[in-house]
Amino acid sequence: MNKIMNKDLRSSQTKHLIALTVILFVFWILLSGKMEAKYLTIGFVTSVVSAWLTLSLLRLPSADGKGYFMVFDFPYGKYAFYWVWLIKEIVKANIDIALVVLNPKLPINPQVVNFKRPMDNPMAHVTLANSITLTPGTITVDVQNGTYIIHALTDGAAEALENGQGEMMVRVSRLFNEEAGEKPVQQKEGDNK
Repeated sequence: MNKIMNKDLRSSQTKHLIALTVILFVFWILLSGKMEAKYLTIGFVTSVVSAWLTLSLLRLPSADGKGYFMVFDFPYGKYAFYWVWLIKEIVKANIDIALVVLNPKLPINPQVVNFKRPMDNPMAHVTLANSITLTPGTITVDVQNGTYIIHALTDGAAEALENGQGEMMVRVSRLFNEEAGEKPVQQKEGDNK
């Protein structure tokens, strides 16, 4: 598992501090638009202090409570490739939903799908829940203790979740080095129309 224990916590905090400082400093430059040394120095010092003050706020406990994860401690390169894949999936889902809406028979079957996807890293849950919501035809209603409640507009959207073993779920698990764990359970509650 990708748990951050005592040994790794210090290096993870350093990585987090640097990443947050860079993000805040770039944001400062974009908002101020001034490139004079005085303003850059003020912006950099402010970014370092802000990152240092929020360091403890952005340390998330693992699902089992035995370790911690830092918010910015994930593989940036793999994350970028995941978002390229996700954008492709969003475009495909947009086309599918447009075809459903334009179909005179309006073949929708709204339903609520529940499945359990045990992952230890809270950022993995956030990434998966947001990815599902960003994909047209599905909305993440709730996530608690690894149990996802998803509203799906069509049967195809519900089937794409595949008991928590769909391609999106597997990719997010791999992205955060999470084990598949026990086989997730899926239940459907539908408003058949």
